[in-house]
Amino acid sequence: MQQRNFLVKPLLLCLLLGLGSQAALAKKMYRWVDENGNTYFSDQVPPDQTQHRRDVLSKSGRVVESTEKAKTKEQQEFEARLAELRKAQDKLIQRQKIHDTVLLSTYRSKEDLITDIEVKMHSFETQKKALEGDLNRLIQQLEEQQKKAAAFERNGQKVPEELLVHINSTQQQIQQSRVAVSDHTLKQAQVQKEYDADVERFLFLTQTNNPESKNKLASIKEANELGLFYCENDRQCNKAWEIARAFVEFHSTTAPDVFNDKLIMNRPPAIDTDLSLSLSKIPVNDDEYQLFLDIRCRDSLPGKDLCASQRIKDIRSAFRPYVNDALSRAAQQ
Repeated sequence: MQQRNFLVKPLLLCLLLGLGSQAALAKKMYRWVDENGNTYFSDQVPPDQTQHRRDVLSKSGRVVESTEKAKTKEQQEFEARLAELRKAQDKLIQRQKIHDTVLLSTYRSKEDLITDIEVKMHSFETQKKALEGDLNRLIQQLEEQQKKAAAFERNGQKVPEELLVHINSTQQQIQQSRVAVSDHTLKQAQVQKEYDADVERFLFLTQTNNPESKNKLASIKEANELGLFYCENDRQCNKAWEIARAFVEFHSTTAPDVFNDKLIMNRPPAIDTDLSLSLSKIPVNDDEYQLFLDIRCRDSLPGKDLCASQRIKDIRSAFRPYVNDALSRAAQQ
């Protein structure tokens, strides 16, 4: 009996050692950098170090998983604001995608589109001529009424009250008619601008050397600046839009995809080092707008690291001064 116990104990010991070694092998290897720049490697993360970003390493030292550092209250508020801006931008992007689909499904060629535009603009021109005809008729009517009133005065007679009422009514109709002509002219110019943009967009979408447009957006990581420019008025906003377009083209490494008066967007990142910038005009209220600069990186570990890097923060923080400086130089010329 004692001999049996003597044999069993070593077997149990070996079994326990084997299980212990397997547990040790199963432990994860963590790597993290503290606030002083010191790098640590350990199979356990001390409680006072859990706020730092940490990577899980494979046996070969390759990063297989990453946990972002704990976010401060300010960072959480920043990301909430950024998410709100991206939501507004996504609406513009979805609207553009729908518009692209309608363009491509409605017209077979540029000629079809231009012919349709010419028909619609001819209708606008016909309406404009009709409004201008009404205005000229009212002006002539007023001149005749005023001549009648002047004739009464020359003859030393009092101008009839009914004629004065008619003169006043005609003057009001002329004012309303002028407003109608002006509104129609502005609308016609705006529609022509939109049609011109449609032709440009249709040509872009149907060019054979351009791959199919894709609007998949990668996640954007934290940054120190939102990349916002507030417009004081429409005139400044239009100038700032063109200036910001140059900024987007300079810093983007991907080709242009969308350009109109509310959205500028380059193609999604294709490689880990790609930067794709976009710009959207987001209304603050009925009269004010803000320009929102967005930066997208590839949806990969290196891409996310790039979007969280100081380089991206510097690009964001340079956006507003760049636009302001360019506007100031333009005002001095």
